[in-house]
Amino acid sequence: MATFLVTEGISHHLQQMVSEAKERLFLISPYLKINERIKQSLEDLDRMKIDVRLVFRENKLALSEQIWLEGLPSIRTSVYEHLHAKCYLNENEAIVTSMNLYEFSQVHNYEMGILVSKELEPELYGKIYEEAQRIFRIGTEHRVKVSEVHKGLQRVKAGGNSSSGFCIRCRAEVKLNPKVPYCKDCYSKWKKKSDESEVERYCHICGQPSKSTIIKPTCYNCYRSNKDKLEFPIASSK
Repeated sequence: MATFLVTEGISHHLQQMVSEAKERLFLISPYLKINERIKQSLEDLDRMKIDVRLVFRENKLALSEQIWLEGLPSIRTSVYEHLHAKCYLNENEAIVTSMNLYEFSQVHNYEMGILVSKELEPELYGKIYEEAQRIFRIGTEHRVKVSEVHKGLQRVKAGGNSSSGFCIRCRAEVKLNPKVPYCKDCYSKWKKKSDESEVERYCHICGQPSKSTIIKPTCYNCYRSNKDKLEFPIASSK
């Protein structure tokens, strides 16, 4: 019989599922920001050459996660831009859930999901496994390359001449404009509070992890290199 889980149970079983995988592991999540315990388990699975497959949305993958994945050659990755499903499974059980493989979600969000045992419900488990395989196949399989990850860094050296930048909240590629440093979706979310002090995650110019705001949308190095070449925002007087 399937077991209903809430946030703490999902996090617990997910960690257990990853660490106990002996044959296969599927991790399907639009957003990835993996906590250190799961990263350590995945690094161990990589050393043992276990069949590990990740499916995610490329434009939502943080720079730090891309660099980390580059060091795990046995883990196969697939990008599917229309991915909304969240599903995790090994050879013994599967979790279908609302929770992304995202550290913040595991700590702060209210999530729910269903745990399915292959031994107790082989038919249901089989259907989940088949769909996980299908999602991996319809995505674009690729290997993350650090050389590609660092494209954004070249903008700093080139003096900010590229026409594209990064959303400071989700790191999606956007038009380079420090006065409009969000993608459309993230700007709509920010606009609900319109808090100029709200801290975001990335530099608008190089895309590296950085504490940024709508008023200070870049890291210090990017600002210093581009302050005379680009227009930067001015804080409101309220």
